[in-house]
Amino acid sequence: MLDVTLIMLGAGSSSRFEMPVKKQWLRVGGDPLWLFAAKNLSSHYAFKEIIIASNEEKYMSKFAPTYRFIKGGATRQESLKNALKLVQSEYVLVSDIARPMISAELFSRIIGGIQNADCVVPTLKVPDTVYLGSQTVDREQIKLIQTPQLSRTAMLKSALEAGQIYTDDSSAIAAAGGKIWYVQGDENARKITFKDDLSKICGLSAPSNEIYVGNGFDVHAFEEEKKEGSFVTIGGEKIPFERNLKAHSDGDVAIHALIDAMLGAAGLGDIGEHFPDTDDKFKGADSAMLLKEAYRLVQSVGFELINADVTVIAERPKLSKFKSAMEINIANALNLTPSRINVKATTTEKLGFTGRGEGIAATASASLKIYDWTQK
Repeated sequence: MLDVTLIMLGAGSSSRFEMPVKKQWLRVGGDPLWLFAAKNLSSHYAFKEIIIASNEEKYMSKFAPTYRFIKGGATRQESLKNALKLVQSEYVLVSDIARPMISAELFSRIIGGIQNADCVVPTLKVPDTVYLGSQTVDREQIKLIQTPQLSRTAMLKSALEAGQIYTDDSSAIAAAGGKIWYVQGDENARKITFKDDLSKICGLSAPSNEIYVGNGFDVHAFEEEKKEGSFVTIGGEKIPFERNLKAHSDGDVAIHALIDAMLGAAGLGDIGEHFPDTDDKFKGADSAMLLKEAYRLVQSVGFELINADVTVIAERPKLSKFKSAMEINIANALNLTPSRINVKATTTEKLGFTGRGEGIAATASASLKIYDWTQK
């Protein structure tokens, strides 16, 4: 058996995909696409290591703790060079996380070809007439290049040091004088670039219907000094009150608690990691804008909000008449209907710091479901 390391490249931004979720975070069953693709390849072979190049390596590592993760680069080639620094095997198989359906037959052809060359490349023929400008091109001379590509590690590392930009491994190795071996590719090994590509790939199962729940809590103290014209912002609503809240941003405890609940449900950490109070960028920030940004992040990794429930805890000011407005504000920030959002207000019967009028607290819970790309 050959000594082979698998590298999966997935540092792209999915800018052409036109869905709220990045393509690498589409779920196939319960697995994100990148993990499904890696598991599919590893079902064909016992790799020495599996290395994922990504700009979300910390989050991805929670899904596959036995894999190795490396920061991706600005280009495919930079990501590959970063990953190759970890490779110690004689051979390396490089694939894209957006090619999830590599068959055992295609994989066998790739592995079987390496004895003939320095790099093995799957290709497809072009069935249609091809024009370059106004001139026809001999389609027999055209190959559509696919991945995965299997290379001799030392040759690939050396080839990528030439300083040129290459769009795939075989181009770099060919430019360095290496021998390329072409094998028949597979139409179902199509790369997902546009959302319409999903319907052209056979074998991708629908996402699971699991529900994810998160909880959040936030508290802010009142300023000591009373000021005319003061107000507190809760649930995006400015409510007149004799004292402002001490806060780096606008101190919206309801929205802060909800952000934490959504991030928690998605496994994305907490509000302080994404919007730290040590960053001047968020000084005086509108929390509704932070909520929008947090939800974009939650959506980008494959989730949608089902509903949210927020409880604001305050002795004063009285909040009952503002609850509906808060629900509308939160729903608007999330681009949802207010029926998905519930806001409650309560006191602690004069107990504790809120009961003494020293500040305001809020708790929130959020339920997320997996984005169902099969219905879009």
